[in-house]
Amino acid sequence: MTAGRPQLDVQQAAAPLVTEVPYDEAPRLFGDLPGVRVGSERMHTFTNRVAAGLTVLDVAPSREESERRVAAVAAGRLRRPVLVLGIDGAYGPTRPASARGRRPGQAHQRARRARWRGEWHEGKGFRFYLLDGDRIVHVLSWHQVQNEAQLGEALKQIKEAGLLPDDPVRLCVVSDGAEWIGKHVQALFPHAYQGLDYYHCAQYLHTLAQAHYGTSLQAQEWVEATMTRL
Repeated sequence: MTAGRPQLDVQQAAAPLVTEVPYDEAPRLFGDLPGVRVGSERMHTFTNRVAAGLTVLDVAPSREESERRVAAVAAGRLRRPVLVLGIDGAYGPTRPASARGRRPGQAHQRARRARWRGEWHEGKGFRFYLLDGDRIVHVLSWHQVQNEAQLGEALKQIKEAGLLPDDPVRLCVVSDGAEWIGKHVQALFPHAYQGLDYYHCAQYLHTLAQAHYGTSLQAQEWVEATMTRL
C-alpha cells in the first residue's frame, strides 16, 4: 500500500461499507475489522470511482426478484398490493475538488473560514416500495446528483427493461405535486394514481378553509377534520 493509494482488495472491501453507513463512521468500523486505517476522504474518493458510469439498471433488482417481493406481500389478500413510487428533488451544497486533501494547518483554517467556495447541485431521486400493513417493503431506488431529464431517463430505462410487474400491483405515485414530476409520470405510467404527499397537501388547508368559510369557527373545524382524514 502506498500513501493515499490503498490496494485494490482494500478498496473493494471498504466500498460496500461506505454504502451502508455514513462516511465519518465507515473509517472507524473498517479500521476495527481488518486493522487497516483508511480516511473518510479516501473512502469517498474510491467509492465514487467504483460508482462512476453505473446506471439504474446496474443496481436494480431483477424482475424475478421484484415479483417475489410482490408475491410475498400479496399472499392471502384479495386485493392487489399497492406499489408506491415516491419522487422528490432538492438542492444540496457540494465541495469542489480543489478543497480535497490536507495541507499543514488546513484543518484549523477551515474551522475559521474556508478558502474555497462550493456550489449547489440538484439532487433528484425516486423509490419504489410496497405497502404491507404498517411497514414498507423496499423494491428499487435511485437517488443521484441529476436533473429532471436524467431522472426521467432512469425511470424510462426501468419501464422499458420490464423490471417492475404491472398487473399484480396497483401503482400509486406520491409527490409534492411539482409539474416536472407529473410530466414524467404521465408519460411512463399514465394509469397510476397520483397523490399529493401529506405535508404539501396540509399546508394549503388553512388557505382553502379561509377562502371557503372565511375566518369563522367552521373554517377551523373543517381544517381539523380534514387533517384527521388525511
